[in-house]
Amino acid sequence: MNQFQTDAIVRKVLGLAMILVGIGLAVAQLSKGAASVVAAEQAGTVSAQTPAELPRLENAKTETRPATGGFEATLRDLLARQDQPEWVGYAVQGLPGKHNACCGSYGDNQGCGTCQLEKGYSTGKHSTTSSQTARLEGPRQLFVLIRLEERKVRRFQVASDDCTLDAGGLPFIWLTGVNSSESLAWLGNLVHNADFKERGDHGLGQGALTAIALHADPGADRALESFVAADQQEALRKQAAFWMGAARGKAGVDALKRLAKSDPSQDVRAHVAFALSVSDENGAVDEIIRMAHDDGSTHVRGQALFWLAQKAGQRAAAAITGAIENDPDTEVKKKAVFALSQLPKDEGVPKLILVAQTNKNPEVRKQAMFWLGQSADPRAIAFFEKVLSR
Repeated sequence: MNQFQTDAIVRKVLGLAMILVGIGLAVAQLSKGAASVVAAEQAGTVSAQTPAELPRLENAKTETRPATGGFEATLRDLLARQDQPEWVGYAVQGLPGKHNACCGSYGDNQGCGTCQLEKGYSTGKHSTTSSQTARLEGPRQLFVLIRLEERKVRRFQVASDDCTLDAGGLPFIWLTGVNSSESLAWLGNLVHNADFKERGDHGLGQGALTAIALHADPGADRALESFVAADQQEALRKQAAFWMGAARGKAGVDALKRLAKSDPSQDVRAHVAFALSVSDENGAVDEIIRMAHDDGSTHVRGQALFWLAQKAGQRAAAAITGAIENDPDTEVKKKAVFALSQLPKDEGVPKLILVAQTNKNPEVRKQAMFWLGQSADPRAIAFFEKVLSR
């Protein structure tokens, strides 16, 4: 064998050895990864390497299952097989931005800590940080969480995708492939069948309503409008109206404007004024002002004035002052005086002093004096000293 042939054989042997070493390292790495996954499962947690759709879980005996054959059919199958309390969860696209939900709490300016599913509250809640901003501005997931017991749906929770879920040691079945239209249809049936006057359903109707309101799917707007139809329970109409203002943006405000003009119940219309006050959409304040001026109910006009005061601003103050001067009902005028007392002191106190000095209605002047006394503002004290020195 010449030198050339020897060198070629050596190169082949070295190449084969390197391949075998690479395979061995890969197998070792895979074994280490598998061991890490097993350790995480035994600890009852899900690592950061799990699929993006799966939430962060603690104290959960986790099983992932596809919703083959549709969500409702899968849930019926789970109910038929269920022999101990367990949680079932799935994800749909949630509202973009800072719409955070965690174990019954909802807000625009807070992140979520750990949702204690069995206890029904969250712990370790924190403010949204700058590191979360990019994710909060884009599409988000909403986790819909259902507690099964005695082969029935017993409880609901919803959570944002920044929440950690603590299942309290119970089985947790995560369903994949649930689409939002299936979710909305099932949740909508629960809402329509719930008695919103009673709490015997442990809030199933309320939980389903909240989950619907936080779906990104435009079908959620249509569902909410179906809940405020005149033939629906008054308590349901009020709660649906709140979510229109709190979560549904322009579509929600447009629906509230229609509801403010059409609902036969003065209590529902008064609640619409509140729902408009929690919206930041253009047009919400305009509608509250219209209600304060035009609604045929003194109760609604008074409530609209109160919620206007919470919004503050020059236009709100002008509408409140206008009601004091022009509303034909003394009770509405008195509510408008109270609304002035709710404005920031630099806006409200001078206007209250003016009403106390100049209004022709003695009941209205008396009300203004009362709220000036409650303010403890130096300008109010000086006004009283001036009056008493006469």
